Amino acid sequence: MKSIQYFSTSRTKVVIKTRQYLAGVKPENGALVLELMHFSDELADPGKLHVPKKTGVGKREMNMAKSLIDSMSSKWNPEKYKDDYREALMEVIEKKVEAGGKEIEEKPKKTPKPTKVIDLVSVLQRSLEETGAKKKATARSREKQKQPAKKAA
Repeated sequence: MKSIQYFSTSRTKVVIKTRQYLAGVKPENGALVLELMHFSDELADPGKLHVPKKTGVGKREMNMAKSLIDSMSSKWNPEKYKDDYREALMEVIEKKVEAGGKEIEEKPKKTPKPTKVIDLVSVLQRSLEETGAKKKATARSREKQKQPAKKAA
């Protein structure tokens, strides 16, 4: 007969940076895992949420969504990501140690690289102005066509 082991989750409070969290500690695969939870005042009342009613999804929409997800998905590669905050913090700590604990000069922040972002609002405004000017010109020409020609006296 195989014995079944039951594990419970211990609840505790932890402080990370300047905030206190409710947490659960549980054994998993030979290690203790800390899971952060929410306090009751942080939870939203589901009755107050404005969740849209379920609607059916058409076959075309579902196929398009799957295709989009497949085209944008890739295999998880954790080496692709790094802890920039930790690296910057360690760099500051090392410089402070080298300076003997004295104040160190703050490194100037890198300016972000300019991007090729199009100001969509200005493009739309220009388009509307151009369309408005064309409509006015068209309206004027229609008015001229409607007016009867003046007879010479």
